[in-house]
Amino acid sequence: MNPTGKDPLQRKIELRNLAILGLMLLVSLLAMPWPFTLGILLGGVISIVNLHWLGRDLRVIFSNLSGRAKSAMMIRYYIRIAVTAVILYFVITGLPVDVIGLLLGLSLVVINIAVTAVLESQKKILPEEAS
Repeated sequence: MNPTGKDPLQRKIELRNLAILGLMLLVSLLAMPWPFTLGILLGGVISIVNLHWLGRDLRVIFSNLSGRAKSAMMIRYYIRIAVTAVILYFVITGLPVDVIGLLLGLSLVVINIAVTAVLESQKKILPEEAS
């Protein structure tokens, strides 16, 4: 039994998020100016935290299913989006970040899910189907 209660695929995605963020930061530190790197860092952290928050909300909602589960999830969704918007507002207006770097960092989870989907689908192809 998994002590964290997480699916192995979810664990892979979480670890790959950190690995991809680290790789993006390393490349950015070597090739791009500091505001761009800061944008990647902050965007990546915001997207990873947002994904964890979503996972926690889903676990809470599904552990206590009731007739109001849908409305509770929607309220949590709007709160999460509002908090993310406020944080992004303060990051963009208060820090010297490059917006393109910030968008790249915010896209980290989407990039990771696409990469993971491709890698996992490659594992499922039978050898006789590949030829």
